[in-house]
This record gives sequence, structure tokens and C-alpha cells, in this order.
Amino acid sequence: MKVGLYFGTFNPIHVGHLAIANHMVENADLDQVWMVVTPLSPFKKKSSLLANHHRLEMVYLATENYDKLQPSDIEFGLPEPNYTVYTLANLEEKYPQHEFSLLMGEDNLKGFHKWKNYEAILDNYNLYVYPRISEGTVEHQFATHPRITRVAAPIMEISSTMIRKSIVAQKNIRPLLDIKVWQFIDEMNFYK
Repeated sequence: MKVGLYFGTFNPIHVGHLAIANHMVENADLDQVWMVVTPLSPFKKKSSLLANHHRLEMVYLATENYDKLQPSDIEFGLPEPNYTVYTLANLEEKYPQHEFSLLMGEDNLKGFHKWKNYEAILDNYNLYVYPRISEGTVEHQFATHPRITRVAAPIMEISSTMIRKSIVAQKNIRPLLDIKVWQFIDEMNFYK
């Protein structure tokens, strides 16, 4: 089975995440997309994160009506901060029958040369890149790399940060979240 790994803190997961994940599984050479909930990214601060199990619950709620999208807590048992290269090694060990690829926005590709052991990742895994509006340019080595495929996905300019700020400001953000995710956030008084 060909599995695309969509990593994120999903703090919270929103309709942009779902639109991209669904577009990638339907339009790239993938059988499933696993939404990998990251406990701590090397590039983010932990203070603004909800507990891992709450963010995983939101991903479960958001993906339960999508057969090809699956939540994953694979990084919960790994050392923090979470480095993709270690997660991939762990997945290969647990699921040797699967062929894994990475999904990432073009903004992440611009900083990919800063990732731990990025060369090893590119030697062994395909990257499916979706467009994002962001500053900077993609390094020349990634512009034409045979393992990097650009997928013409919709550009989603929704961010979890904007959603959290809107909740604090008491704005109606319901259209940006799966209804069950919105209800969970509201019931738990998250981000207020």
C-alpha cells in the first residue's frame, strides 16, 4: 500500500488540512494519507500546543468520514523534538509492507535543506509538494529532483494560528472546521 504522510501539529486540524489531504490521496499515486500528529516539531514552541491526545482526537473526528485519510500517533512514543527521519525509520520497521512518501507544502520545501538528514530522506522517499504562498525560493537541488513531485492542489490560506486567534477574539470560525471538531473545541473551551 502507498501511504502519504501528512505531518502536522494540527492545533487544530481545519478544513484546509482536510482539503489538501483529500486532494493528495485522490490526485497523487497514493492509496491512503496518514495524518501524523506531531507532539513537538523542532520548529515550533510547545507552549501553544494542546495536549497530544486532544489534537489526536480532533484528527479522528475530522477524518472519520474519509476512508482514505487515517489519523496516526506514531510520533507519540518517539523522542522529542520529532525528526521526520527517525519517524520514517520507525514506520519502516512497523509497516515493512507499506511504501511511504511525504506530503509537504512548498513553504516547507524551501526550508527542507535544514531538516535533519534530509539527504537520506530524499534518497529513500518520494515527496509530494502542494503549492503554498510564502516568501523565499526553492533551493536549486530541489527544483528538478526526480523524487519530488509537485501536485496542483488548491492553495489553502487557512492557518491554525489564525483560527486560535479568532477563537480568542470570539469570532465565528465554524466554517473553517469540521463540525465535530468545532463542537469538541467549543465543549472543551479550547484556545479561549
